[in-house]
Amino acid sequence: MKIGVIGAGHFGRFHALKLAKAGVLSGIADASAERAGQIAAETGAPALDVAGLLAASDAVVVAAPTAFHFDLGMQVLAAGRHLFMEKPIAATLEQADALIEAAAARNLTLQVGHIERYSAAIMTLRRELAGFSARSLTATRVAPFRPRSLDVSVVLDLMIHDLDLVLSLVPSPLAEVRAVGRPVMSQLPDYSVAQLLFADGTQAQITASRVAVAMERRLTLLGDAGEVRVDFLARELRALRPGGAEAAENMPRWGRDAATWTEHDSLEAEQNAFMAAIIKAQTPEANGAIARAALSAALQVEAAMRGA
Repeated sequence: MKIGVIGAGHFGRFHALKLAKAGVLSGIADASAERAGQIAAETGAPALDVAGLLAASDAVVVAAPTAFHFDLGMQVLAAGRHLFMEKPIAATLEQADALIEAAAARNLTLQVGHIERYSAAIMTLRRELAGFSARSLTATRVAPFRPRSLDVSVVLDLMIHDLDLVLSLVPSPLAEVRAVGRPVMSQLPDYSVAQLLFADGTQAQITASRVAVAMERRLTLLGDAGEVRVDFLARELRALRPGGAEAAENMPRWGRDAATWTEHDSLEAEQNAFMAAIIKAQTPEANGAIARAALSAALQVEAAMRGA
């Protein structure tokens, strides 16, 4: 299998380095010949134009800015190549639908870069949450300012990861979205706080910022079966629930549990999942439908911010 990369920016470079290490990188294409040449020199793969890259590849990673996702993705699929699209899947739901339909019509694999689904943290969280039904979720993902990914708002840059996570944890349709957010260092919102209400009454609050004092990544879940707190940076999960290992004061039959994890290379894991899905002709976990749902929620947050 040979996999090419379109887009030699921050994520494109990391994709190329990982694919080169795996021995499957066919080449690099980028609007900047200079940038493509730099990554080509790092990886030992050729710098090609898009047509040349498609001809040399069985599959393609598109890591270009979001505005170009649809046009490039359709070129990849029209050429009969499997597609890995960095998140978000597209700029609009109509574009997302067209990409999903084009991949299905040609029996091609479409995976989207919702990398958190392949992290050790989320795997641990899913295991610990087996049977837990959350009624309230609070997620925080903030970081100091870095001048990259500024072609999209903080919602499509950072918050979309937690939107995807919350949607995966709440088995009920999203009913209402409220949000505030503003630009600080870029032309698009750099922080946002969104409140999500689901049809079954479950509520979630998600905070995302790329202009924060320090990095923070936390998730708290509350439900009839107790509370679960996750600190992703400390790699620690703590739970208070019935049957917990360490007895809880004044709460008969309740106890505390703790779990931790050793992080692995999530980018390598999602690339391996992409290749496995192609080889086995299976639908990847981070598929087009999953990506469309996350994009829909993100666009609703952006619309709510504009109306605030």
